[in-house]
Amino acid sequence: MIKSIIYFFLFQSFVVCIFNVSASGIDPETQEKKAFRIVKQNAALLDSINQLLVVFNETAERNLATLVAMEKKGSQWHVASAPMQAGIGRKGFAAPNAKREGDNQSPTGFFRLGKMFCYEKEVDTKMPFIQSTPEDKWIDDPNSPDYNRYIRGTTNAKSYEKLLLNGNDYRYCMVIEYNTHPVVKGNGSAIFLHLSEGQEINSSSGCVVILQKDMEQLIKWMNPELKPSILMGTKKDLISGLKIKK
Repeated sequence: MIKSIIYFFLFQSFVVCIFNVSASGIDPETQEKKAFRIVKQNAALLDSINQLLVVFNETAERNLATLVAMEKKGSQWHVASAPMQAGIGRKGFAAPNAKREGDNQSPTGFFRLGKMFCYEKEVDTKMPFIQSTPEDKWIDDPNSPDYNRYIRGTTNAKSYEKLLLNGNDYRYCMVIEYNTHPVVKGNGSAIFLHLSEGQEINSSSGCVVILQKDMEQLIKWMNPELKPSILMGTKKDLISGLKIKK
């Protein structure tokens, strides 16, 4: 009888624990497992690459996300580092194909990681990079013929991002190749992977933002021969599987 009572209370405690987890909205699935599910659902997109940053959150409007770095060895994907916190657009992720200039959202999709700009002449990375100068700009004027392109020198564009800042944000700044091949006027520009302003993650106008220590770890790990890329969006959109553009 005593054992039955003990088992009854243990069972009740277990039910309460499960209920509390469910009611508080805590997802028992680890971030790594979510990243694996996302990769599995988008396998066709990832066939030609071997390094991937998976950036996702649970709610489109939330401006914080999780970044999981993954590497493919043979035909199997493996987690390359512990999950990292990342900032995204102030208004979260745009729906697939819905990103527009000035909407303060990060695009959803699969993109190659392109040019990298760095303040220093020497950087611990295999990735090719350009040492930023005061003449380096990324054009965000939709009416400029140089829209969403890198320019060194003069430009007639009415607005642009300087790539050498007084702050630390662009100390390491890697282009996320969204709206680059081809460039579509007004669909968004200057989407980068870059540093947070300080020791706390901040949101952005549409970029992916991480801490300096995390960026230094990633660029040391990245290998251009493995075609580093990024897959980003809400967990729901990514697990649904993104369509391949023909």
